[in-house]
Amino acid sequence: MSKISIKLSYPNGNIFQLVSSSDNGLSVEFMFSQIMGAVQKSQVEISDLRQECADLRLANASLERQIREGFQQNGNGNYYAGSRIGSGFVTPVPGSPQLRAKSPFLSPHSIPSLVAVPTSHFPSSPLGDNAVAPFQHAVRDIPGFYVVIPAGGAGTRLWPLSREEHPKFLLDLTLKGRSLIQATWDRLLPLSSPLRTTVVAGPGHVKSIREQLPDLLSHNLICEPGPKDSMAAIGLAAAVLAKRDPNAVIGSFAADHMISGDDAFLSAVAEAVEVAKKDYLVTIGIAPSHPSTGFGYIRLGNKLGIKEAPNARLVSSFKEKPDARTAAAYIGTGNYRWNAGMFVTKATVLLDLLKDYKPELHDGLQKIAAAWDDETLRQAALNEIWPELEKIPIDNAVAEPAAAEGKVAVVPATFGWDDVGDFSSLADLLPAESNQPRVLGDSSLVLTEQVAGGIVVPGSGRLITCLGVDDLVIVDMPDTLLVTTRARSQEVKRLVKKCRDAGWKQLL
Repeated sequence: MSKISIKLSYPNGNIFQLVSSSDNGLSVEFMFSQIMGAVQKSQVEISDLRQECADLRLANASLERQIREGFQQNGNGNYYAGSRIGSGFVTPVPGSPQLRAKSPFLSPHSIPSLVAVPTSHFPSSPLGDNAVAPFQHAVRDIPGFYVVIPAGGAGTRLWPLSREEHPKFLLDLTLKGRSLIQATWDRLLPLSSPLRTTVVAGPGHVKSIREQLPDLLSHNLICEPGPKDSMAAIGLAAAVLAKRDPNAVIGSFAADHMISGDDAFLSAVAEAVEVAKKDYLVTIGIAPSHPSTGFGYIRLGNKLGIKEAPNARLVSSFKEKPDARTAAAYIGTGNYRWNAGMFVTKATVLLDLLKDYKPELHDGLQKIAAAWDDETLRQAALNEIWPELEKIPIDNAVAEPAAAEGKVAVVPATFGWDDVGDFSSLADLLPAESNQPRVLGDSSLVLTEQVAGGIVVPGSGRLITCLGVDDLVIVDMPDTLLVTTRARSQEVKRLVKKCRDAGWKQLL
């Protein structure tokens, strides 16, 4: 007796079995038709499972966003809309002159001034025994402390709102009348005054920076011929400042970051300066408000036991941007902080570290600095040396290898921070009505029906209407329209590359 047995397993665990033998009289054709029917049923179930997985991912993303943006209750029983930037101590937003960012995209007519809204208090991440102690400082000005503001960027992450000639640090993204670089200047000025505040920028941005920062002294604006990443920019400033003041302690703070809680920020910087005087390279670690996959992390080491800096610790290690599971595990330990790219150190210590780990880059920057005070010699040195310098971030060049040798310290801080790295994070910084998209610009130009989340930039002056679409990013400029989702807003720079490859360089 001949016998054929076929067994199929469904995704849901059910089993289909078909047996053919000469006794039961089932033909091969019948068995084949049954098998095809089973396969088609299996494919339908697989398709259903895929759809369920997709729905779960969307629901999870929506829930995560709602938790992050959800209403927080303060001690008085009032509720304020949440924000990613609202972690830690909060100080009132000081009034500032209503100066507009000199931008062709955000004009005084299209971006109204808004009254500053209350900032929510995020619950601190688990700190364990790593709680931050108050650091008292009576005087804001720190003698011998020099602020360095690297102002670079290609305008890709917030394109088409930002462009190569007008990156985000030149834009007013908070509707408070000050661009990001102006807000950075305002925040740091009490520590150093204009005499000790330096900006490093590319030639395409010098004119706009001079317009936005009229108090910036001409000899404190360092123009780098081309982008070489943060190590060359900060290293050049350190080399030039070390020539002017061999005892200078420098602090590097990006021009395009958002910070809330100025008192906590200034306290952290003052504490970092005290640690830097002990010949450490010091970074400031931000208490994470959520398990972000978009930032690097700092693992806290042992306490340094410095009386003038009670919160300072060694950096155990730097961690690259993690996946979601790893980020959640980091936060759960209480031993990790976001790496905001803020560094405080003696200029000579930074140069010594650079000499140890990147000697060619060190030598090139020192040659340029030696010729800096003579404009003719400076230009000749820049033309000869700058193009050959290595393009590398300060983290990879000196911070990571120095941390492995116990030469890097961290001051854990409690102020709110965001690098405004995409339209999703920008949306978190803007006020909005419940279940409505954020609007950067004239809200009367945006009409919606059954729309929740997202961000709309009505930069062209045209009316924008949305019906039944959630979490969209719509940036409508006079020459370009961008439509994407918040979930994929980090990928906008891929479109910039496509535009460049397709010959649309004039729009970049």
